[in-house]
Amino acid sequence: MKKIAVVGLGYVGLPLAAAFGEKREVVGFDINAKRIAELKDGVDLTREVSSEELAASAGLSFTDSLDGIRDCQIYIVTVPTPIDDYKSPDLTPLISASESVGKVLKPGDIVIYESTVFPGATEEVCVPVLEKMSGLKFNQDFYAGYSPERINPGDKEHRVATIMKVTSGSTPEITDEVDALYAGIITAGTHKASSIKVAEAAKVIENTQRDLNIALMNELSMIFARLKIDTHEVLAAAGTKWNFLPFKPGLVGGHCIGVDPYYLTHKAQAIGYHPEVILAGRRVNDNMGPYAAAELVKAMIKTGHVIAKSRILIMGFTFKENCPDVRNTRVIDVVKELREFGCEVDITDCWVDNDEAKHEYGVSLIDNPKAGDYDAVLLAVPHREYASLSSSELRAYLKDNGVLFDLKGVLPLGEADLRL
Repeated sequence: MKKIAVVGLGYVGLPLAAAFGEKREVVGFDINAKRIAELKDGVDLTREVSSEELAASAGLSFTDSLDGIRDCQIYIVTVPTPIDDYKSPDLTPLISASESVGKVLKPGDIVIYESTVFPGATEEVCVPVLEKMSGLKFNQDFYAGYSPERINPGDKEHRVATIMKVTSGSTPEITDEVDALYAGIITAGTHKASSIKVAEAAKVIENTQRDLNIALMNELSMIFARLKIDTHEVLAAAGTKWNFLPFKPGLVGGHCIGVDPYYLTHKAQAIGYHPEVILAGRRVNDNMGPYAAAELVKAMIKTGHVIAKSRILIMGFTFKENCPDVRNTRVIDVVKELREFGCEVDITDCWVDNDEAKHEYGVSLIDNPKAGDYDAVLLAVPHREYASLSSSELRAYLKDNGVLFDLKGVLPLGEADLRL
């Protein structure tokens, strides 16, 4: 049985490595020595894999040294693929990982990519790096595959094994081998794509579709606000039809939905096509943070608050509930906009590491907000700890006449002063 190396041990790589480790020998590789030391101690700060699950993965070991994966025959690359400040794909982590794998690549080895990319990236960007670093010939000495990740951070129901896996390979034989590899751990089944490009495209449109549906809800929310209609009431009514899709308005961040569409639009523009609908959806969703901040300020003005120096508490800073992931969180847009209005903003999040928030965004979180201290409370991310609070408990943080903004509409109708 071939030995596997999983390159990159974040939200995608670690659960995958742990799943394989229950069945066979696998080495988890990451350049972050601190992360490796924590995992060796059975601690996963992403909270995706418990210490019990790590202990049960008997075939799993960890290393931050390339020598530790030199004897592997299958390399699965699971590094992030972010965007830069100009909304263009940043392939630096992917290229760097390919360089590392290329240094240990041997004849007969297979390199499988799980990172989200634009169609063609595996064979046009990654493979040449592997060839250059190894001196080997693609589809002659070594082979490639692509099987897009479908991890949903914080979701304890939909795990690696219970989500159907799309697989592909650079030759028909490798396609079969890659599919069989994943079929060994995926109880939900696999779907063999006809080519690597098809698998890449399938991944990138999954989140583009969600992005556009949420953009529609966000635009409807802005329209209904002007009509003095509660958007969530409208959605509840429309949702009684069997084929109405249950999307809701909100901030769209994270490492997938708020990023992946730019990989597709980048490739589209590179081949001479300007995507209208996808970019329109992105513009709507990227503007929701400032819009939410402005709506809160208007509500505060209407209730007699002086905005300059007003104190606002934001509850939740991650990109979604019940996970510690702050990558591409759009809550920061709300924070920046409120501070532009002259507000004093405190942020609390029981899931976030304060040092990470400080490093990534330059903000400091508070642990224990004071009761009766705020002119407004914005429930931005309804972690279970916050969603379990009643409106009365949330209002306890407010001064008299304070405004409660339930951004995602988790409180019963009428219990918040404002929601999208």
